[in-house]
Amino acid sequence: MASFDIILQALQLVLDPRVLLTAFLAGAFGMFVGAMPGLTATMATALLVPLTFFMDPIPALAAIVAASGMAIFAGDIPGALLRIPGTPASAAYVEDSYKLTMKGRLNEALGTNLLVSCIGGLIGIAVLIVAAPLLAEFALRFTSYEYFWLATLGLSCAIFVASSDALKAGVALLIGLTLATVGLDPTTGVPRFTFGQQNLLAGIEFIPAMIGLFALAEVMRGVIRLNTGTKPAPMPSNTGPLFKGVGGIIRRHPKNIARGSLMGVLIGALPGAGADIAAWMAYAVSKRFSKTPRKYGTGHVEGLVDASAANNAAIGGSWIPALVFGIPGDSVTAIVIGVLYMKGMNPGPMVFIQNPQLIYAVFLIFILTTLMMVPLGWAAVKAAKQVLLVPSRVLLPIVMSLCIVGAFAMTNSVFGIVIMLAIGILGWLLEENGFPVAPIILGLVLGPMFERMFMTSMIKSDGNLLAFFERPIAAGLGVCVLLIWVFSIIGALRQRRATPVGASE
Repeated sequence: MASFDIILQALQLVLDPRVLLTAFLAGAFGMFVGAMPGLTATMATALLVPLTFFMDPIPALAAIVAASGMAIFAGDIPGALLRIPGTPASAAYVEDSYKLTMKGRLNEALGTNLLVSCIGGLIGIAVLIVAAPLLAEFALRFTSYEYFWLATLGLSCAIFVASSDALKAGVALLIGLTLATVGLDPTTGVPRFTFGQQNLLAGIEFIPAMIGLFALAEVMRGVIRLNTGTKPAPMPSNTGPLFKGVGGIIRRHPKNIARGSLMGVLIGALPGAGADIAAWMAYAVSKRFSKTPRKYGTGHVEGLVDASAANNAAIGGSWIPALVFGIPGDSVTAIVIGVLYMKGMNPGPMVFIQNPQLIYAVFLIFILTTLMMVPLGWAAVKAAKQVLLVPSRVLLPIVMSLCIVGAFAMTNSVFGIVIMLAIGILGWLLEENGFPVAPIILGLVLGPMFERMFMTSMIKSDGNLLAFFERPIAAGLGVCVLLIWVFSIIGALRQRRATPVGASE
């Protein structure tokens, strides 16, 4: 543990008014970017990098930590208001958030998101401070075999995330995996399913796809209602204090918060995994062990608790390999490592010995910005709630414009808009026929990792499938995946036998 002198030096560095002001302004910027559909925490961080050239190391790190943390939470705001997840992680529980809003429980949804995100973030920081070297060593034991099983475990979540029909969820997942195969083959470099289009060589970006699947489908339904003269369902009142009743939710679900946070830290600490996978897996595990799994996807707050905690806990986890070994845990920490090198703070074991006050200053910045999330988030939600007062005829064109801007921003090309429109129409057709669209996003996010790790493992093992069970961690994960599949099939068969003949028709 650090001596009192080192912690005092770190406190002096962090409590500098310039650092505090930088963290506040960067946090407000991250909150704005994250709340815009299609603009991610990575983009918020990348946009700040040019400004960090002119800053000292601590204010530069404060800006990046504040912006990335706020953007992750802010992705929940458009999800709850418009059913447009701001980040892929928010897509895991967007149905519950939006349906809570439609029931007049917007404050409960976003208040829970905000406070649980803060708690999850603090737990992630605590683990980062106490067990960073230990967890980093564990994470480095992961090879392609372990990552393959982790990706398979994540893909299996589609069955649990699905609201009711596992078969339709499986079909949606296969559509997502098929879309993930478009582009260059990761092993041979040969173009696949590009039909001569150079724009498809890089594959299908999941951010335009996500905007299309969730936002465009909602816009199309709104346009149909307007053209047919059907009055939209009246929006329930969402007034009152933001945090009313949230304390009771937190007291009822302490295990969910602890479980989601620990999953977030562990998955976040794995290089290349990150908050997206953590949120999806936390939501799936929450539904699997819930006493009321049928309420998930209908406006149930329990899944929000697990996934929100995992979301922000993963941020602290992703910094573990970055600080201890200089290995990025996700795209944000990849940018952070570049900034650290630029400022002469070469990440690795030696930085803990040579400049421990700087490392503890980073820890204190994490705590400060996580606590700062509550007032900034409260202000952002208060401002964003005005969206609910806008008439559909005005709101729909605005939402469509945001969709186009978000799709264009990720690809910097009109082709991103084409992808958004095409997949949006596909998503609308699927939803009209009872297929969930969330598993498509899961397939797009995890599909490339699943294929890359499988092919790498097969090449390493010379085609020997038993190699996937030869390493202890890989064997443990593989057995978990197989058990989940076996129990899921047995449960589905029992449910079918228990259903009276003709009841499902």
